[in-house]
Amino acid sequence: MEYIYEHKDKVRDYECDLQGIVNNANYQHYTEHARHEFLLSRGVSFARLHEQGIDCVVSGIEMRFKSPLRSGDEYAVRINIKKEGLRYIFLQNIYRLPDNKLCLKAKVEAVCLINGRLGDTDILMKTFEEEE
Repeated sequence: MEYIYEHKDKVRDYECDLQGIVNNANYQHYTEHARHEFLLSRGVSFARLHEQGIDCVVSGIEMRFKSPLRSGDEYAVRINIKKEGLRYIFLQNIYRLPDNKLCLKAKVEAVCLINGRLGDTDILMKTFEEEE
């Protein structure tokens, strides 16, 4: 798969469970943070969208755990996007660095609420058209 964005980070001690691996819930934080960073890199701020009555919300998540991350591991969240109707589909994979071992495959579906109603916004449409 080709990716349109990559966000690198490092596992912090408090994100690990008693087994010494990243707790499953933290992978969702990693993918969300990477989506926000992607949008910011394109000049789109969730706070500014909200001020305009536009709220992007997750409508579904599918995650497949492949290999664990451990404290101190560096990783990269790589993103690709596709549009299906009113849904934005973020395909996000997390790789441990530097060996590029696949740790997580995630599919995150998001929709936009405009003044509380399901809809589309030119702001996001233009952001994602740049990638097609």
